[in-house]
Amino acid sequence: MRERKKQRTRDALLRAALELFTTKGYEETTVDEIAEAVDVSQRTFFRYFANKQEAAFAIQVMVEARFAEALRERPSHEAPLVALRNAVLEAWEVMGQSIEEVVPVELHMRTYQMIESTPALLAAHLRRSIETEDEVAGVIAEREGLDASDPRPRVAVAAFSGVMRVAGRLWSTGEDISLESIREITVQYLNHLEPALADDWHAQ
Repeated sequence: MRERKKQRTRDALLRAALELFTTKGYEETTVDEIAEAVDVSQRTFFRYFANKQEAAFAIQVMVEARFAEALRERPSHEAPLVALRNAVLEAWEVMGQSIEEVVPVELHMRTYQMIESTPALLAAHLRRSIETEDEVAGVIAEREGLDASDPRPRVAVAAFSGVMRVAGRLWSTGEDISLESIREITVQYLNHLEPALADDWHAQ
Protein backbone atom coordinates (compact mmCIF):
# COMPACT_ATOMS: atom_id res chain seq x y z
CA MET A 1 0.00 0.00 0.00
CA ARG A 2 2.81 2.39 0.93
CA GLU A 3 4.70 1.69 -2.31
CA ARG A 4 1.54 2.20 -4.38
CA LYS A 5 0.94 5.53 -2.68
CA LYS A 6 4.52 6.62 -3.40
CA GLN A 7 4.14 5.59 -7.03
CA ARG A 8 0.88 7.54 -7.33
CA THR A 9 2.55 10.63 -5.86
CA ARG A 10 5.51 10.33 -8.27
CA ASP A 11 3.19 9.85 -11.26
CA ALA A 12 1.08 12.85 -10.23
CA LEU A 13 4.17 15.05 -9.87
CA LEU A 14 5.44 13.88 -13.26
CA ARG A 15 2.12 14.59 -14.98
CA ALA A 16 1.94 18.04 -13.39
CA ALA A 17 5.54 18.82 -14.35
CA LEU A 18 5.10 17.79 -17.98
CA GLU A 19 1.80 19.66 -18.31
CA LEU A 20 3.43 22.83 -16.98
CA PHE A 21 6.57 22.38 -19.09
CA THR A 22 4.54 21.95 -22.29
CA THR A 23 2.05 24.74 -21.64
CA LYS A 24 3.93 27.35 -19.65
CA GLY A 25 7.48 26.54 -20.71
CA TYR A 26 10.29 24.57 -19.09
CA GLU A 27 12.40 27.54 -18.02
CA GLU A 28 9.34 29.43 -16.78
CA THR A 29 8.09 26.57 -14.59
CA THR A 30 9.29 26.36 -10.99
CA VAL A 31 9.48 23.36 -8.68
CA ASP A 32 7.13 25.18 -6.32
CA GLU A 33 4.49 25.37 -9.07
CA ILE A 34 4.81 21.66 -9.79
CA ALA A 35 4.47 20.76 -6.11
CA GLU A 36 1.56 23.15 -5.66
CA ALA A 37 -0.29 21.55 -8.59
CA VAL A 38 -0.25 18.24 -6.70
CA ASP A 39 -0.78 19.86 -3.30
CA VAL A 40 2.50 18.64 -1.85
CA SER A 41 5.63 20.38 -0.59
CA GLN A 42 8.74 21.22 -2.60
CA ARG A 43 10.56 18.77 -0.36
CA THR A 44 8.23 16.01 -1.56
CA PHE A 45 9.11 16.80 -5.18
CA PHE A 46 12.81 16.35 -4.41
CA ARG A 47 12.13 12.95 -2.85
CA TYR A 48 11.23 11.72 -6.33
CA PHE A 49 13.25 13.90 -8.71
CA ALA A 50 16.70 15.44 -8.32
CA ASN A 51 15.63 18.46 -10.38
CA LYS A 52 13.28 19.62 -13.15
CA GLN A 53 15.46 18.10 -15.85
CA GLU A 54 15.13 14.63 -14.37
CA ALA A 55 11.35 15.00 -14.49
CA ALA A 56 11.48 16.23 -18.10
CA PHE A 57 13.36 13.10 -19.20
CA ALA A 58 11.65 10.55 -16.94
CA ILE A 59 9.47 8.97 -19.63
CA GLN A 60 12.27 9.10 -22.19
CA VAL A 61 14.48 7.15 -19.78
CA MET A 62 11.75 4.52 -19.49
CA VAL A 63 11.43 4.29 -23.28
CA GLU A 64 15.19 3.94 -23.76
CA ALA A 65 15.40 1.22 -21.10
CA ARG A 66 12.64 -0.76 -22.85
CA PHE A 67 14.47 -0.41 -26.18
CA ALA A 68 17.73 -1.71 -24.68
CA GLU A 69 15.84 -4.62 -23.13
CA ALA A 70 14.15 -5.42 -26.46
CA LEU A 71 17.53 -5.33 -28.22
CA ARG A 72 19.03 -7.80 -25.77
CA GLU A 73 16.08 -10.13 -26.42
CA ARG A 74 16.39 -10.14 -30.23
CA PRO A 75 17.40 -13.49 -31.80
CA SER A 76 21.16 -13.87 -32.16
CA HIS A 77 20.92 -14.67 -35.89
CA GLU A 78 19.63 -11.16 -36.73
CA ALA A 79 22.20 -8.81 -38.27
CA PRO A 80 22.96 -5.72 -36.12
CA LEU A 81 20.88 -3.22 -38.13
CA VAL A 82 17.99 -5.69 -38.36
CA ALA A 83 18.10 -6.26 -34.61
CA LEU A 84 18.17 -2.52 -33.93
CA ARG A 85 15.22 -1.92 -36.25
CA ASN A 86 13.15 -4.77 -34.84
CA ALA A 87 13.96 -3.78 -31.26
CA VAL A 88 12.76 -0.20 -31.68
CA LEU A 89 9.57 -1.31 -33.43
CA GLU A 90 8.94 -3.99 -30.81
CA ALA A 91 9.51 -1.48 -28.02
CA TRP A 92 6.94 0.85 -29.54
CA GLU A 93 4.40 -1.97 -29.69
CA VAL A 94 4.31 -2.13 -25.88
CA MET A 95 5.48 1.34 -24.88
CA GLY A 96 2.20 3.07 -25.63
CA GLN A 97 0.48 1.13 -22.88
CA SER A 98 3.44 1.52 -20.50
CA ILE A 99 3.53 5.29 -21.01
CA GLU A 100 -0.24 5.54 -20.63
CA GLU A 101 0.04 3.98 -17.17
CA VAL A 102 2.07 7.01 -16.09
CA VAL A 103 1.04 9.92 -18.32
CA PRO A 104 -1.15 10.30 -21.42
CA VAL A 105 0.80 9.31 -24.55
CA GLU A 106 -0.19 12.64 -26.10
CA LEU A 107 1.51 14.44 -23.20
CA HIS A 108 4.67 12.41 -23.71
CA MET A 109 4.69 13.32 -27.39
CA ARG A 110 4.24 17.01 -26.57
CA THR A 111 7.09 16.69 -24.09
CA TYR A 112 9.33 15.35 -26.87
CA GLN A 113 8.52 18.42 -28.94
CA MET A 114 9.19 20.65 -25.95
CA ILE A 115 12.61 19.06 -25.40
CA GLU A 116 13.51 19.56 -29.06
CA SER A 117 12.59 23.26 -28.87
CA THR A 118 14.20 24.07 -25.48
CA PRO A 119 17.95 24.78 -25.87
CA ALA A 120 18.96 23.66 -22.37
CA LEU A 121 17.02 20.41 -22.69
CA LEU A 122 18.13 19.77 -26.25
CA ALA A 123 21.77 20.00 -25.16
CA ALA A 124 21.08 17.53 -22.35
CA HIS A 125 19.18 15.31 -24.78
CA LEU A 126 22.17 15.17 -27.13
CA ARG A 127 24.51 14.32 -24.23
CA ARG A 128 22.16 11.56 -23.15
CA SER A 129 21.98 10.28 -26.73
CA ILE A 130 25.75 9.81 -26.76
CA GLU A 131 25.57 7.82 -23.51
CA THR A 132 22.72 5.72 -24.91
CA GLU A 133 24.69 5.06 -28.11
CA ASP A 134 27.63 3.82 -26.03
CA GLU A 135 25.35 1.43 -24.12
CA VAL A 136 23.66 0.14 -27.28
CA ALA A 137 27.00 -0.31 -29.07
CA GLY A 138 28.09 -2.41 -26.10
CA VAL A 139 25.00 -4.60 -26.47
CA ILE A 140 25.68 -5.04 -30.20
CA ALA A 141 29.34 -5.91 -29.56
CA GLU A 142 28.29 -8.48 -26.99
CA ARG A 143 25.70 -9.98 -29.37
CA GLU A 144 28.29 -10.29 -32.12
CA GLY A 145 31.06 -11.53 -29.84
CA LEU A 146 33.28 -8.58 -30.72
CA ASP A 147 36.03 -6.91 -28.73
CA ALA A 148 35.21 -3.47 -27.31
CA SER A 149 37.87 -1.94 -29.60
CA ASP A 150 36.06 -3.09 -32.76
CA PRO A 151 34.60 0.03 -34.42
CA ARG A 152 31.75 -1.69 -36.25
CA PRO A 153 29.17 -1.67 -33.43
CA ARG A 154 29.72 2.05 -32.85
CA VAL A 155 29.48 2.80 -36.57
CA ALA A 156 26.25 0.80 -36.93
CA VAL A 157 24.68 2.39 -33.85
CA ALA A 158 25.78 5.89 -34.90
CA ALA A 159 24.09 5.40 -38.30
CA PHE A 160 20.94 4.01 -36.70
CA SER A 161 20.81 6.78 -34.09
CA GLY A 162 21.32 9.41 -36.77
CA VAL A 163 18.29 8.14 -38.65
CA MET A 164 16.25 8.12 -35.43
CA ARG A 165 17.22 11.74 -34.70
CA VAL A 166 16.41 12.91 -38.23
CA ALA A 167 13.03 11.15 -38.11
CA GLY A 168 12.34 12.59 -34.66
CA ARG A 169 13.13 16.13 -35.75
CA LEU A 170 10.95 15.78 -38.84
CA TRP A 171 8.08 14.44 -36.76
CA SER A 172 8.43 17.13 -34.08
CA THR A 173 7.94 19.90 -36.65
CA GLY A 174 4.88 18.31 -38.25
CA GLU A 175 1.20 18.63 -37.44
CA ASP A 176 0.56 15.00 -36.52
CA ILE A 177 2.22 14.28 -33.16
CA SER A 178 0.74 10.84 -32.64
CA LEU A 179 2.72 7.72 -31.76
CA GLU A 180 1.56 6.21 -35.05
CA SER A 181 2.99 9.17 -36.96
CA ILE A 182 6.49 9.00 -35.47
CA ARG A 183 6.50 5.23 -35.94
CA GLU A 184 5.55 5.62 -39.62
CA ILE A 185 8.20 8.29 -40.25
CA THR A 186 10.87 6.23 -38.49
CA VAL A 187 10.04 3.11 -40.51
CA GLN A 188 10.18 5.17 -43.70
CA TYR A 189 13.62 6.53 -42.84
CA LEU A 190 14.97 3.20 -41.60
CA ASN A 191 13.94 1.66 -44.92
CA HIS A 192 16.45 3.98 -46.60
CA LEU A 193 19.33 3.33 -44.19
CA GLU A 194 21.05 0.32 -45.77
CA PRO A 195 20.38 1.38 -49.40
CA ALA A 196 21.74 4.86 -48.64
CA LEU A 197 24.95 3.34 -47.28
CA ALA A 198 25.36 0.79 -50.05
CA ASP A 199 23.98 2.31 -53.26
CA ASP A 200 25.75 4.47 -55.83
CA TRP A 201 23.56 7.57 -55.70
CA HIS A 202 24.83 8.78 -59.07
CA ALA A 203 23.25 5.73 -60.69
CA GLN A 204 19.77 6.65 -59.48
